[in-house]
Amino acid sequence: MDEAVSRSLAKWPNVPAVYGWLELDRRGNWRIRCGYGAPPRFEKIGNAALRDFIARNYEPDEQGRWYFQNGPQRVYVKLAYTPLVVHFEGDALVDQCGRPFRALAEFLDEQGSVVLQGERAAGLLDDRDLERYADRGETLAPIAAAEVPVRFGFVQDPGPTP
Repeated sequence: MDEAVSRSLAKWPNVPAVYGWLELDRRGNWRIRCGYGAPPRFEKIGNAALRDFIARNYEPDEQGRWYFQNGPQRVYVKLAYTPLVVHFEGDALVDQCGRPFRALAEFLDEQGSVVLQGERAAGLLDDRDLERYADRGETLAPIAAAEVPVRFGFVQDPGPTP
């Protein structure tokens, strides 16, 4: 965070972080909680400006919990699998935030999901691109789905730290 933003945020009162209101699904859609019912119901965010705002301000904290900065407040994101979801745009891979994605290593879990280690974070390949990715003919290293968060240092379901 740059110094000007840091100074600006310091002027705000201590605003608590938000948990349990935003999700990232396995196709890279941001989903927001609707109402207070149990179990919680989430809907895809349709507003393009809001999706772009979240994407521009999406990053991890020191514990590997991903959030987006909303003014002085952090809104933590529950991850369906990995912090990034990767798909093809033309011949290039990009993440759900629209940033280019370069795979440093490639893995296949026991459910047939492709997990890509990127420079910034791990990304799940959108299932609609599995066939195209497989056509490249590369061998993928096996990985257990339960191992993915630990290996790549992120928290799927963040909550307040004690």
